[in-house]
Amino acid sequence: MSCRKAIGVAEDMKKKYGNRLELKIYTTDSKEAEPYNFRSSTNVLFDKEYVPVDIATDKNKMDAFLSSKL
Repeated sequence: MSCRKAIGVAEDMKKKYGNRLELKIYTTDSKEAEPYNFRSSTNVLFDKEYVPVDIATDKNKMDAFLSSKL
């Protein structure tokens, strides 16, 4: 469930921030995910750094996080 929620939040943030934010979604078994050795099914990165799941799955928290970074 948290994976779908994180994807929804990510898509909402992409709509809000437009070309200021590049969004890529991969499965944990994808070639792009290999270097990270993910241990759970929901993993969110911003500039190659982990975003805590509680932030990545909450629209308001993710918006605050991104507005401080972009």
